[in-house]
Amino acid sequence: MTSAPNQWLPKSALLLRDYDRHKFLSDLIAGVTVGLVALPLAMAFAIASGVSPQAGIYCAIVTGFLISALGGSKTQIGGPTGAFVVVISGIIAKHGIDGLFECTMMAGVLLVLLGITGMGTAVKYFPRPVIIGFTNGIAILIASTQIRDFFGLRMDHVPGDFFHRMEAFGAAWNTISMPATALAILSIAVMIFFLKFAKRIPGAIVVTFGATIAVALLRIPVETIGTRFHGIPSGLPTFAVPHFSYDTARQLLSPAFTVAMLGAIESLMSAVVSDRMSNDKHNPNVELVAQGVANIVSPLFGGLPATGAIARTATNVRSGAKTPVAGIIHSLTLLAIVLFAAPLVSNVPLAALAAILMIVAYNMGEWHEIPEILKLSAADIAVWLLTLTLTVVADLTFAVEVGMVLAALMFIRKVSRTTTVARVTKDYVEDSRKHILQGKDIPPYATVYRIHGPFLFGATDKFADILRDIDSLPPIVILRLRNMTAVDATGLGAIRDLADTLHASGRSLLLCGAREQPAKLMHQAEFERHVGTENICASIADALQRAASLYTTHHTSSHEELAAKVN
Repeated sequence: MTSAPNQWLPKSALLLRDYDRHKFLSDLIAGVTVGLVALPLAMAFAIASGVSPQAGIYCAIVTGFLISALGGSKTQIGGPTGAFVVVISGIIAKHGIDGLFECTMMAGVLLVLLGITGMGTAVKYFPRPVIIGFTNGIAILIASTQIRDFFGLRMDHVPGDFFHRMEAFGAAWNTISMPATALAILSIAVMIFFLKFAKRIPGAIVVTFGATIAVALLRIPVETIGTRFHGIPSGLPTFAVPHFSYDTARQLLSPAFTVAMLGAIESLMSAVVSDRMSNDKHNPNVELVAQGVANIVSPLFGGLPATGAIARTATNVRSGAKTPVAGIIHSLTLLAIVLFAAPLVSNVPLAALAAILMIVAYNMGEWHEIPEILKLSAADIAVWLLTLTLTVVADLTFAVEVGMVLAALMFIRKVSRTTTVARVTKDYVEDSRKHILQGKDIPPYATVYRIHGPFLFGATDKFADILRDIDSLPPIVILRLRNMTAVDATGLGAIRDLADTLHASGRSLLLCGAREQPAKLMHQAEFERHVGTENICASIADALQRAASLYTTHHTSSHEELAAKVN
């Protein structure tokens, strides 16, 4: 945990105290690698949002530097992401580029306020079905915006809403370009190959350089950055204060809130990924302040909204990053490309960028979560499906608002159903004896944690203490659910993550004493797949017996393995 005097210090200030040449070399390699990965992604996100590709690069340079220098995460990489594509294009369509800049700066102020008021953990109040629903929807929308360039369709304008966009693609289908289609399909095949067989080599880099060289040498007739946008300007981005309008600001309050919430959610999710991969603990409030500052500054240089980028953060860690210096080097790498290699960027084919964004859309879609959602209650499924549908066919801001209202109503309903009035009978007293902890010895090879009250979205960070002390835990952890009156999809997901983390550390998790609603939802979601059917016990007495059996079995097998090695 961060000590009180250091609670507002960026990670860079904390980690540079013992910085050395070895760490710098690791950060240098990781930073240059991520910078090369970020180049095509920044341009692709900008183009998909309806702005020039350099806007994405400027955003990655400015926000990448500020988020790494001021943020609360060790290896987080900031920049433009797919989550904003739909919102940005909608804002530009209604309010123009100045409206986008105004909205981005307003969102930045909101993020700073979230951070300095200690609301960095407020993102937990977004329930899992809502997050999965709009993540699925955004992924579908991003993929749909790339159809024109993927197939090389000749179109002057791509409609903003989903159905008119699909209709326009259908009308232009006879203009399909076979060279562009072949290049895009080959690009996807290359990225899948590297993802499967050479994970340490980012496929996006290979595709960007390979496709650019192939188009230049073989003179393949496809659209490039140069043919559509007349290239990337060389030199530093221009500093300019956007035009502000009070009337526009009032209309942009809702979109600004959406940008801020999306930025907060994605940045903190990305920081969690960074923590897991680099064995660290981020400071959410410092991270949000850094994200806010970055979004206030980005429009001053013609940049887009930014947040933590999960894929680039993972690439950063896999490339060996040790400190936030890697993120700063990633920013400087992009700056060097703009200053010295801008003419080469003009030759990047749009079909290759479309292929890269198709892979991004697939990876960000959280498609593996859909079967899990479908095993939950009808209300959870309805919230997910409605959020997904509204994200695709209506408006992302409206979709999130409706999803949150439904989730709040579900929360009230589930909490109200936990209140019961029942007569105490002899059977009840007898049944309670096997659930009480008094009179039962907890052996040294096991520890017991209990959940008291409803375990719904907004309460799932209560496992932080368990995860923080994981290295000191005994081999068997028992989670007593007797007093857990209700659970929802988010709570169930938190228990699943706890089980996975404990198993990864070589420990076992036992669940015991679940009441009717939690037991029913866990059975419905086939939760036994995560802990094992035999490790879901009816009472604490049964759980202690199971723990003894597990411990005996483990020690017997360990002695047998040792004897086999000796012999």
